[in-house]
Amino acid sequence: MSQSPDKQQFIADVYNIVSQIPCGKVLTYGAIARLAGWPNHSRMVGWALRTVGSSLMIPCHRVVNSQGRMAPMWAEQAEMLRNEGVVFRKHPHDNCVDLSAPRPNTKNRYLLSTEEKGKNGH
Repeated sequence: MSQSPDKQQFIADVYNIVSQIPCGKVLTYGAIARLAGWPNHSRMVGWALRTVGSSLMIPCHRVVNSQGRMAPMWAEQAEMLRNEGVVFRKHPHDNCVDLSAPRPNTKNRYLLSTEEKGKNGH
């Protein structure tokens, strides 16, 4: 049985990671959970993102599931991603992000730690 993450710290980590997804790129719930140090908590990432207030300016629209599907009941998400140049699959009945297209490298520079963000003045 795995230990559950500290709720507030997990939410802060998720917000930090999602805030660093570059325009025109996406990450999956699972990738965010792994980056936060809790690889088996992708559903908890979704829960954390539902609680984001609009004043925080976190680009939640850049998060999709492992198949490239967008959040249910959020019709604007696809339009927002298309406006940023995100590539969608070509199948006419499939409104999913093409996850084979280049995405952020989750192992280095795209995702800065809080400390690095402070040094760079972001």
